[in-house]
Amino acid sequence: MVFVQRKQMESSSTQAPARRLYRILVRDLVLKCSIGIHAHELLAPQRVRINVDMAVLEQAGPLCDDIANVVSYEDVIDGIKALLAEGHINLVETLAEKIAELCLDDERVETTRIKVEKLDVYAEAASVGIEIERGRG
Repeated sequence: MVFVQRKQMESSSTQAPARRLYRILVRDLVLKCSIGIHAHELLAPQRVRINVDMAVLEQAGPLCDDIANVVSYEDVIDGIKALLAEGHINLVETLAEKIAELCLDDERVETTRIKVEKLDVYAEAASVGIEIERGRG
């Protein structure tokens, strides 16, 4: 009996440490975007609201108060702005997928949830849009 208990304690102490995640959030980023399938949507950009939630694998070593040791929300926002500057996008679904790919380009990002909403489509609705979740593999 003592042998079995000792083996259990040894095996639990030799297990790999638990993976620790933290979240990076970008909330209610409102930008102008050339988006939509209708003729009037090709004439002028419209406001979109973008929300990003990333589950990020925490690094094994100390952070050392160094931006290089974390995923930067500034890089994510700059990347989104660059995507929008590339030109017209037909579907909010396409924009959401491109943003998810941008986030997952950083190998530390395990999963990402992206919400893209058009803000000025219907007077009766605050917004219309899509939310997706993507991960590795």
